[in-house]
Amino acid sequence: MLAWLLDAVYGLVLIAASPWLVVRCWRDGKYREGWSAKFLGRVPERPGQRPCVWLHAVSLGEVNLLGVLLQCLAKHRPDVECYITTTTRTGYEAACRRYPQCQVAYCPLDFSWAVREAVRRIRPDLLVLAELELWPQLIGQVRRSGASVAIVNGRLSPRSFRGYRRFRWFFRPVLARVDRVLAQTQEYAERFMALGADPRCVVVTGSLKYDGAQMDRGNRRTRELVEWMGVCRPQRVWVAGSTFDTEEGLVLDVFRRLAGDFPELRLVIVPRHPERFDGVAEQLEASGWPWVRRSRAALAEASQARVLLVDTVGELSAWWGLADVGFVGGSLSSRGGQNMIEPAAYGVPLCFGPNTVNFRDVVERMLAVGGAVVVQDGEGMERFVRRTLEDSTTAAALGERARQLVQQNQGATERSWQQLLPLIPHSLDAPCGSQASSSPPGSARFEAGRSSDAA
Repeated sequence: MLAWLLDAVYGLVLIAASPWLVVRCWRDGKYREGWSAKFLGRVPERPGQRPCVWLHAVSLGEVNLLGVLLQCLAKHRPDVECYITTTTRTGYEAACRRYPQCQVAYCPLDFSWAVREAVRRIRPDLLVLAELELWPQLIGQVRRSGASVAIVNGRLSPRSFRGYRRFRWFFRPVLARVDRVLAQTQEYAERFMALGADPRCVVVTGSLKYDGAQMDRGNRRTRELVEWMGVCRPQRVWVAGSTFDTEEGLVLDVFRRLAGDFPELRLVIVPRHPERFDGVAEQLEASGWPWVRRSRAALAEASQARVLLVDTVGELSAWWGLADVGFVGGSLSSRGGQNMIEPAAYGVPLCFGPNTVNFRDVVERMLAVGGAVVVQDGEGMERFVRRTLEDSTTAAALGERARQLVQQNQGATERSWQQLLPLIPHSLDAPCGSQASSSPPGSARFEAGRSSDAA
């Protein structure tokens, strides 16, 4: 009865949103792919019979997180097959590109028939949800199949928590069916428990984003970008990454005011969403600056341009590796901020706006050690960039404090897998000792819960 009710509610929401969806399909190219998988659960069937971990990541940011988990899984359980699902096109394309060893598909929407068919085709032993994806029918169907469910890198922002808390009566039984909730911080862990998660299955493991951050500026991808862009001293590069609407214009205004005083300064703009690439290109064309698009420029053109628009997906981490100064977008808009751990890991002198609710714990730690600066507007951004370019010693100290913070907070991946490994069954041909021999507290109860769910 509940399944039919949820299906009806989802259907009504979909009908109400259909005009908006049609516009986005036509204008931005979003939501055009994966219809069969999303609405009917017709994901590619998993052919193997080995134990399977199904990892679900909503979009590009969560997909990038999976790298450290997959490496750790290959180390501890090389006998296990991995199946990745995602929701967005950019996430899907990134997963296909980064993880060719895994089967990749679009995740079914939470309709009962779609999740039932997807679970039948994937046959998971463990479903791993990145950060927060509480889809009741997906979780319920996975548990009825006899598999376990875990949330990794779990986080609940104040806004999300307020929204979920209004419907605590509904989400409490959903969370009760999750075998492990691996939270980034104690604050997030307490929010999960307040919503109904069993305290015995909630563990604080830290943020996987620290582990996944590249810290070596000499990595291959960054070296290739340095060569392609023709960066050489005394040139310096300002990277504005994950920018949103209005922020590119703000950055261009600041660059215009700085360019005369710092003729060696070059600007790299990396918008957050691909559908905005053309709009940002129009702004650059109107600015009058010599500029190029990453996807179209030859090496000779790139080396001459003062401004570069990165209109490709999945390269931002490598671009941070050549930055002399950085601005993290989504923070001078209503978006709530974007990942500032990646540039911090490289030791980039970093600024961002005041709206960073999505990364509040990271921001608090960075500001506490003096590893970043909050700017309120374009004038504050200009002062920060100017000071960074004029005082290299202070800038280097700022970046180094941020880099050390990232290094000190690594280790979440290993802690997470120590909790996940007992939930993955042995394969018949698994090498002896390939799985952790001890289970965290509560494992026996969760295994019993799985049996009762399956029944």
